[in-house]
Amino acid sequence: MAANGKVALITGANKGIGLETARQLGKLGFTVLLGARDPERGAAAAAQLQAEGIAAQALRLDVTREADRQAAAKYVSDQFGKLDALVNNAGIMVEGKSKPSSIPLDTLRQTFETDFFSTVALTQELLPLLRQSPAGRIVNVSSQLGSLQTNATNDLGDYAILGYNSSKAALNMFTILLAKELKGTPIKVNSAHPGWVKTDMGGAAAPLEIVDGAKTSVWLATLPADGPTGGFFHMQKPLPW
Repeated sequence: MAANGKVALITGANKGIGLETARQLGKLGFTVLLGARDPERGAAAAAQLQAEGIAAQALRLDVTREADRQAAAKYVSDQFGKLDALVNNAGIMVEGKSKPSSIPLDTLRQTFETDFFSTVALTQELLPLLRQSPAGRIVNVSSQLGSLQTNATNDLGDYAILGYNSSKAALNMFTILLAKELKGTPIKVNSAHPGWVKTDMGGAAAPLEIVDGAKTSVWLATLPADGPTGGFFHMQKPLPW
């Protein structure tokens, strides 16, 4: 266990915003579990953080695989008996410039499987462990592209894409309804918009660095008891649904 005795699991954590989120939480004293589809890349990322003095462990976790989700929950239960923060960071954007009138249904299904259904399934699997924490935090890494208002009022150009945007809108609905269900418990559930970040998905033209892209998730994962729940935020500011 690390300095503050807390444990955080971050999905899609072998690179990009997920890895940086793990780094920042680790520097705050968390033991960080790096969920990664590729065990070798996960182990390399964990070793990188360990070299920085962070209590990091790699966890094989393809969020779309039920067996991986169950194994992750068993590992956390056996090793720690609780989970203090779950950061649902893993996500894909695979449709390119497909239009709503012509996007293949298989592409929609693939996007929703990772960005929505698997996130719901993993959260359900880990919720009993989050209940064992005195202050459980669930962070769903969404996007402003999932905002209905943003899609209705802004010219999104190449980012007016049905699969990714609607999967993030669905994820936001999960945030709202789960937060309502857990009202009166210590658990807080929020959606985070990282911003347009220089990652493999965001591209080199993005204005934000990876270190900035992780800040919203880290803030929501470490909220105090009087912090918000059931909200959608970027850099501690609320966003429109």
